[in-house]
Amino acid sequence: MTTISFFKYEKNKFWAFTQMSRSFDSLSKTNGLSFFKLLGTGSGTGFSLYPDFSTYAILCVWENESNAKDFINHSNHSKLISEKAFSREDFFLNPIKSHGLWDGVNPFTDTKDQFNKEGKIGIITRATLNKNKLFEFWKSVPQASLAIQNAKGVQWFKGIGEWPFIQQATFSVWDSLDSVKNFAYGTSVHSKIVIKTRKRNWYKEDLFARFEILNSQLIIF
Repeated sequence: MTTISFFKYEKNKFWAFTQMSRSFDSLSKTNGLSFFKLLGTGSGTGFSLYPDFSTYAILCVWENESNAKDFINHSNHSKLISEKAFSREDFFLNPIKSHGLWDGVNPFTDTKDQFNKEGKIGIITRATLNKNKLFEFWKSVPQASLAIQNAKGVQWFKGIGEWPFIQQATFSVWDSLDSVKNFAYGTSVHSKIVIKTRKRNWYKEDLFARFEILNSQLIIF
């Protein structure tokens, strides 16, 4: 079971920023949590050089669904979020297919054909950029963001990341697997960008993961 949770703040924004480091110890001791990342977000909906100080996220990989729901519904961390944040949105994800590495490991266990092929799909793409390729990457970002923004079947997407400028990712929600495939393989802009990333060696490490969205819940506090 994988979850990604987004927290939005109208106030307490400095407190939210400090949780990027303060939450690490408590999360590392959470029962059933095998992998997690504390993530900032970019302004707007895609990649951005400008951070969004009103929105933060946590990506978690759990041993089972019970551990995930217990943390989201009952943990001290979630109680603090409910007191400080304006809203939270949790996505419950079943990993379908993934390749690549995140800090030297692939944390997602593929289920391949064991999913609802007519349901919504979540996509995570992430990369650690080679420092000598930062300018080339960020120069191409507007074109990449525009491509996904105009894609048929994408419902929502947000830039996320651990470190500004160097470690970048996106999470996107799609109508169906067909929508994802049509964008990935049927649009020339996206294909050219993928080819360019490999040819120009932009990434020191990267990962692509596709998920079945089992459920999502939005709470306004």
